[in-house]
Formats: sequence, structure tokens, C-alpha cells
Amino acid sequence: MKIKGLFENARYDLPASIVVFFVAMPLCLGIALASGAPLFSGIIAGIVGGIIVGMASGSPLGVSGPAAGLAVIVLSAIATLGSWQAFLVSVVIAGILQIVMGYLRLGIIAYYFPTSVIKGMLTGIGLIIILKQIPHALGYDADYEGDLSFQTAVGNTFSDLSTAFEVLTPGALIISAVSLTILILWEAVLTKTHRIFQLIQGPVVVVVAGIILNQMFQAGILPFSLTKDQLVNIPVASDLGEFFGQFSLPDFSHLTNPQVYFTAMVVALIASIETLLCVEATDKLDPYKRVTPTNRELKAQGLGNVISGLIGGLPITQVIVRSSTNITFGGKTKLSAITHGFFLLISAIAIPNILNMIPLATLACILFVVGYKLAKPTLFKSMYQLGLSQFIPFVATVVGIVFTDLLTGIGIGMAFAIFYILRGHYQNPYVFHASNTNGREMRTIALAEEVSFLNKGSLLQTLNHLPGGADVVIDAKRTKIIDHDVIEVIRDFIVNAKNKDIRVRIEGIPVLEKVSRENDYQRITEKEITHSEA
Repeated sequence: MKIKGLFENARYDLPASIVVFFVAMPLCLGIALASGAPLFSGIIAGIVGGIIVGMASGSPLGVSGPAAGLAVIVLSAIATLGSWQAFLVSVVIAGILQIVMGYLRLGIIAYYFPTSVIKGMLTGIGLIIILKQIPHALGYDADYEGDLSFQTAVGNTFSDLSTAFEVLTPGALIISAVSLTILILWEAVLTKTHRIFQLIQGPVVVVVAGIILNQMFQAGILPFSLTKDQLVNIPVASDLGEFFGQFSLPDFSHLTNPQVYFTAMVVALIASIETLLCVEATDKLDPYKRVTPTNRELKAQGLGNVISGLIGGLPITQVIVRSSTNITFGGKTKLSAITHGFFLLISAIAIPNILNMIPLATLACILFVVGYKLAKPTLFKSMYQLGLSQFIPFVATVVGIVFTDLLTGIGIGMAFAIFYILRGHYQNPYVFHASNTNGREMRTIALAEEVSFLNKGSLLQTLNHLPGGADVVIDAKRTKIIDHDVIEVIRDFIVNAKNKDIRVRIEGIPVLEKVSRENDYQRITEKEITHSEA
């Protein structure tokens, strides 16, 4: 299916953007809280990520906003620089650096991550989303919404789970049960019965149901209750002036501080890597398999960070939780990302009191669906069927993300992937063919296009185990790159071949052809080779 216009799929994009908005709002607030930044800075970053980056980006389904992966960096940088306004200067500079990176065409970095690691990243994020939302579904809300790190302020992911089961809230449990029931029935049954259930998304109904149940609790109709910590909590401005007063301006007097530039480089690097990994993952989830122009994405993210820094927002990246939610609930074009940004802006101005009625348990159930679709059990089976070289890096990435954090988990997965790549490179530097001609054994070794020092051991073992009295052809006619270490191995073999009555013919390596002639041992004729191949 070819998608032609931005508004052509509005009937899909609008409902998806509403769901993304409901997921993004608490994420923006939670990440701001974890970053030690003003709460409203997360909302600003979400608005800019949706509207500005959404318009400038070439990603059809990616959604940008503040990222949990930068929270620790932001927290540390604010303390080091001494003020929030000084950190905003670093955000502006980081955005400029990203724009420069885009023009230098550094977006190609994304294509050097193996598919096994990307799929492992998606699965790991799916599992951690589920694990992180269980406390919210049970009514325990000590940790902020959306954290993707194993360690938390009060322990770790599993200790939070054990505590959540000890202090579960019946009201939150009832809302979670109702929400999950609606979501499952909506997708598995109702959407197949009538078109109206396809137009109205289940998560929107779940949010309304959550608000109604909470109001019934407060009115005493049902004998349960939720605390303020168990509801969405965004800042409420009394008038438009107070709303705009929540915006902050960077203090450019800190431009003389070298630490500002160091922080900017760190933010630009980490934000760009997270964005490019998310772009690769989002493209793989895209039902239409569209390819995002990564250099344009770096420029769009840079523009977003410049604007976010100028008006008091957190650093921005493309984020997988919101992007996968967008895909899961039917988004088709980037209109859904842009619209969700406008929803954030309008809601922050007009209806903060209504949004503060939404139970976090409701949002947790929506994210359960997202997490499950990212980490379906069938994916583990399909990756195993592809072989250990795909399955081991996949599992290593999943485990790394669940027990550490996003970037560390990806690093662990990459280490295993590189091991298998090098192992395969070591084992396949040439094609070996054996035959018999006139009573003499013929061995043909056709080297690959590239033979590096990593192949030296494998080739050395093969040459050392060649039988005495054999004829050996080392064919490098197709080889474009051959490492000096490999040439030395072949040179030594030629010199010592006479001791084992081995005849050698070298093809495609002029310097070794000369060595072979000097040792008077290139005696295999073309006729003998042709006869052997026949």
C-alpha cells in the first residue's frame, strides 16, 4: 500500500495520536522528575518533539520527546553546571551539533547494528515496559512512569515488583482488571463485529472508563479510593500568563564555561545514538517497511533540541515506547506524531484538571498491550530457528536491557553479535576443493574477496594439514583485499612446500607468484588444473 498524503489516513492517525498522547503525558512528567528538572520541561519537550520534530522528520511513524535514557545524564549535568538555565545552553548547542552531524551524513551509523540486536532491543523494551507497569497496575507508584533502567531510586525493578504486591491498592486493581478486559475484548472480539469499534480505539474507551471509576470512588458510590500519586499529575496554571511563566530561557552567560560544551557533546552523542536505534527499530515494526532518511532525522532532532533548549525543555530523542504505541494502535503517517504534540499543548493549557483524573493504572494497562506486542513469545521461537548466531545476540540484548539499561543492553548484544561475525569471518576466508589427477591429489584454495589477519589462523591450519605429494592451487583472482599477515603465511608455505613434495601454483598475488618461481616450485600447468576441475 502506498501512502500518498499527510491527511489521507487521518481516520487512522487521529485515534492513534490520542493513545500516544495519553501514554506520552505521564512519560514526559516522569522523565522530568527523574532528571531533576522542572516538571513542565518534560511537557515542553513532548510538545516540541511532536510538532517541530514531527514536521521536520522523514520518519512516518516515529514519535519524539524526552527520553528516559538521558535522565541520569541530565540530572548529573544540572548539578555540575549549577543551574537549569545553564544546562539549557548545552541542549541548544547539542541540537546544533546534531544538525551538523546530519549534514555530515553520519546517520549511516544506524545501518551497522545487526537485526538480531535490534529485535532484541525491541523485545527487551517490551519486557521492561510490562515489568515497570505492574506496580502502577497494582497501585504502587513510588517509581516514575516509563523508566527503562533496572535500578530505581528505591531498589530495582524486581524489588519494586515484590513491594507492589505487598501494598497493592484494591481500587487500582479493579481499574486494571476492567481496563485489561476492555482492551482484550476490544481487539480480539469487538473490532471484528462492527466498524464503529475500529474507528474508536480501545485505549480511549479505557481512559474514559478509568476516569468514571475514579469519580465513582471519590463520590462514595464504590467503596474504594485512589491517592493523588496514583493519578496523572500535571502542573495546573490559573491563567495564560502563569502557563507561559513555566517556560525557561537559557542563560547564555555560561557560554564561556567549557563544561557546557562537554555536556552538549555527550547529550548530542547519546541522543543521536538512541534516535538512530529507535529509527531502525521503528522501521522494522512499520507494516509498510518504509525507510526513514537517517541524516534528515538527525537534522530534525537537532532542530527540536535547539528549540526545546531555547524555551526550557528537556533534550529530545525519537523514543521507542511512543513510536511502538503509535504503530500498535494504527498510526499510518507522521500526522499522528504531529497531532499528539498539539494534544499535549492544548491539554496543558486547557484541560489539566481533567487529565489529572486519569488513573496511572489505566495507562499501565495500555502499555501492557504495547509491551506484549513487542515481546511476543513466538519471536523467541523464530529467532531460535535462525540459528545460534542470531539467537544468542538476540537473547543477550534482551537480558542486558532487562537487567541494566537500554544502551548497556545494546552494547552487550553487539559484543555477542560481533563475536559471531568475527567467528564466521574466521571460518570462511576461502573455498576449499579436493580432487585427484594422474595419481596426485589436487587441492584448490579459492580465497574470498577480503582476507584479513583474522583469517590467518584458519588458513595456516589448512595449509599445515595438506598431505605430502599434493598439488596446491591458491587462487586469489577474485580477492580485492589481502592482509600482509596472510601473505606471510602463504609465503612461508611456498618456501617449505618442497620439503613435503608439494607443488604450488599462485594466481592473483604477483609478489607470491615471484616467490613461487624463485623456489622453482610453481610447476602445476593450466592443463593439469583444467583436467582436475573437469
